[in-house]
Amino acid sequence: MRSKVIEEKFNPAFFLKNAHIQTYLASSRLRATGKNPMLDAAEEKIILTKGGVRLIASHSPAGENKSKGLVMLLHGWEGSAASAYILSAGRYLFENGYSVFRLNFRDHGKSHHLNEGLFYATLIDEVFQAVEQASAIESGRNFFLAGFSLGGNFALRIGRICANKPINKLRHIVSISPVIDTDKATGAIDSNIMIKNYFLSKWRRSLALKQKLFPEKYDFGEILSLNSCRSITGRLIESYSIYKDAAEYFSGYSLTDETINGIAVPTTIIASKDDPVIPVRDFYALDFRTPVNLVIHEHGGHNGFIEDFFFNCWYEKMMVRIFDSIGSSRNT
Repeated sequence: MRSKVIEEKFNPAFFLKNAHIQTYLASSRLRATGKNPMLDAAEEKIILTKGGVRLIASHSPAGENKSKGLVMLLHGWEGSAASAYILSAGRYLFENGYSVFRLNFRDHGKSHHLNEGLFYATLIDEVFQAVEQASAIESGRNFFLAGFSLGGNFALRIGRICANKPINKLRHIVSISPVIDTDKATGAIDSNIMIKNYFLSKWRRSLALKQKLFPEKYDFGEILSLNSCRSITGRLIESYSIYKDAAEYFSGYSLTDETINGIAVPTTIIASKDDPVIPVRDFYALDFRTPVNLVIHEHGGHNGFIEDFFFNCWYEKMMVRIFDSIGSSRNT
């Protein structure tokens, strides 16, 4: 069955229509400059899962009497709870009356020391448990989940798990530029020298730190010399994982019709036709049904959707509109 796509117009300034500019600005520290009351209110949390995994998070309560609800934000691969797009979205949500919960995945942010095991994108259970725990922090209030890139992929898989394990008060999921076919996304990254070098630089630093913290467990010497995301992934999987090869690993967190059709929570997916990391044909190849709404823009790059040089962001406004409409009809 052909995907159902709702086209909504995102109109960036003419000098921001380039996909690579949008992708660069998505993570630009310029987006995080200025006062951020969300950070002033932030309280660090340690999430402990049933398997003993520890994850660092940050909760910024908007206030017991004025909070419209709690929004949990999931960053992308090699990002963190302090990534520019997380800080920007969190600030906008906080200033519009929402409490914000920012999670670091394992081995992201300043969390490498907390767990001996490596991060794999297939580790959905620990992230799901973190979402469950976050949802209970502001008891009785509406809860929302928003993910970006790999975080968007996690958010959609969590929506699928909710069909069997509902999360109380989870009203809506927003997924920005989610990874669909992970093998194709890896190829797209490796084919673009600037994007590849950006991710390799961050990944090598992360692996080097993990090796330093657990020298008896890891020796990444040869792996760190490899020059593509695919080759590093393959060697890591071969040496340190339960998977037989990268193909099996990639299939473990790629999104399929079964995943999308099983999502049990109202969901909005935002994508762009010019995304240099996630091929738009990956979205058209899937069968999207209610309660999932797919919005594909002509422009936006990867995780961008910046409207002007004041860094106004289309999806930040969209999230507040959606969450406000749900809150006005459901909160008591």
